[in-house]
Amino acid sequence: MTRNRAHATFWAAPETGAAWGALSRTTLEAIARCDAERLVVERSRVAPHIAAEMTTPVYSVADRFASWERLVRRLEPGWDGDDFYPVSAYGNDLDSMDALDQVMRALPDEAVEGQPGQLLTGLDARFRAATLPDPQRSLRPWARPTADKPEERLGEWWQRKPLRAPWPTRA
Repeated sequence: MTRNRAHATFWAAPETGAAWGALSRTTLEAIARCDAERLVVERSRVAPHIAAEMTTPVYSVADRFASWERLVRRLEPGWDGDDFYPVSAYGNDLDSMDALDQVMRALPDEAVEGQPGQLLTGLDARFRAATLPDPQRSLRPWARPTADKPEERLGEWWQRKPLRAPWPTRA
């Protein structure tokens, strides 16, 4: 990953950036295989002349980790970002977490138990601390999963709501 691409990937996600710098060669190779598979999918969804120019997936494993970290940080008190974050972006971030969950299942034990797994465990705990159970699924009208799964098969992140809404609300 080039320096500029790494900076763009890890904006407002310092823990993910630091973890990526400490990954073992074996873990990096496993992540590269996941990213190669994702690149094939992304290339299949665009015109051939655009696909030919694509060298890295837009939704790489690093991007998904960074996205999850940014969401967690956004939900925590003290987030100083002044960027616009609509409720629909929350649904996108939860969808991204669905994909990250699938990636973690595909990685070797070394990765799951090593840096990526430890990072994800910490981010998940912070997410739970910044959210409440939402058995009524009160956000579902605005934040819906794109996967067609029964509600009980969705990740726990779909069944929680932020303590503090990170999107604009009516006064």
